Amino acid sequence: MRSRALPRGNRAAVTLLDHDAAAPAGVAPVALPAPPSSPRSADRPVTVASVPSGHVYVRHLAPEAGGGPRRLADPRPAGQPAESQVWWPPAMLDAAWVRQHEFDLLHLHFGFDARTPAQLTELVRALRETGRPLVQTVHDLRNPHHEDRSLHDAQLDVLVPAADELVTLTAGAAADIERRWGRAATVVPHPHVVDLRTMAVAQDARARRRTDAFRVGLHVKSLRAGMAPMTILPALVETVAALPGAVLQVDAHHDVMDPDGARRDDRLATYLRRLESDGLIDLRVHDYFTDAELWAYLSSLDVSVLPYRFGTHSGWLEACRDLGTTVVAPTCGYYADQGPVLSYVHAEETYDAASLADAVRTAHATRPRLGAGIDERRRQRAEVAAAHDRVYAAALEKAGRRCASA
Repeated sequence: MRSRALPRGNRAAVTLLDHDAAAPAGVAPVALPAPPSSPRSADRPVTVASVPSGHVYVRHLAPEAGGGPRRLADPRPAGQPAESQVWWPPAMLDAAWVRQHEFDLLHLHFGFDARTPAQLTELVRALRETGRPLVQTVHDLRNPHHEDRSLHDAQLDVLVPAADELVTLTAGAAADIERRWGRAATVVPHPHVVDLRTMAVAQDARARRRTDAFRVGLHVKSLRAGMAPMTILPALVETVAALPGAVLQVDAHHDVMDPDGARRDDRLATYLRRLESDGLIDLRVHDYFTDAELWAYLSSLDVSVLPYRFGTHSGWLEACRDLGTTVVAPTCGYYADQGPVLSYVHAEETYDAASLADAVRTAHATRPRLGAGIDERRRQRAEVAAAHDRVYAAALEKAGRRCASA
């Protein structure tokens, strides 16, 4: 079987970014036999139980002008106050919730980390019994938060074979899905992360910037399992220190750096404080950024280095592209398939410090423009929305055929 990759526009010589769909936005829903517990007429939008619904990736699957499928709001998890924006753990992944609520299909993106394979099997059974299809976007083939991959693999072993339609973000991930499960996945690119107005302001400010300063950023966040900053820091510090006008800014959260932090890493914290005292890094310790703070931070950088030793895709990478920040990305996962990046060799069993140094020096010497323009992102968003219309129509058709033959 072959993955169904959508036609693309801008293709970099060594990377794959936007697998742009060629069909126009707003493909009309197909009239199908109604699932038994979810009657639907052809004159209303498809109702999607999207897991989650409020995540920025999911919000940007809709056409920019509005319309498209109707996505149910994220149910509030038990114990969360009414004003809470927390969506995890998702109630929609409970088999009982599926049986008790009306919708046309379930589209799973994130949030199944806390569900056992047995619970996911029950979810699939509930969807089948109520006549609703399952669409899954495979964002992560390796969970970046799990040191041991076995649970995530077992979860995917339930979901991927059961899904009526599969979507993923890159051709590399689609090939991996086909190899592991014999399933074809429709390749649809990651839409913009930063809102278009903020993108326009940030890109204009970058174009007007008049300085020879060169700022390289490494953000260790709260040290999730897939990060290996201690592996790459020695080469990064040495390389940046040798570049004229260059500064290495390292950001970390309080939970990693503070003596009583919940994710305190003594080795990393001690090393960073020593580098700071030696004047080799600009160390910034803070709590999680708001969206506005994150966009301002990324906009201030010339380069953002991703310190990952495993993973699959990256929304951080897409935000950098939105804001014109060059990404230096590891060779693990499919980051280079998402869009133009400068790559260095880094995976669980491999690391090449010279390749990291070369990537940073190339960024300093050439100041590459690897970002995505407003028009490109606007066009891509329309095509992404149209692609999802087609995926949903295909999934509903399969569910309709199952209902008819039952």
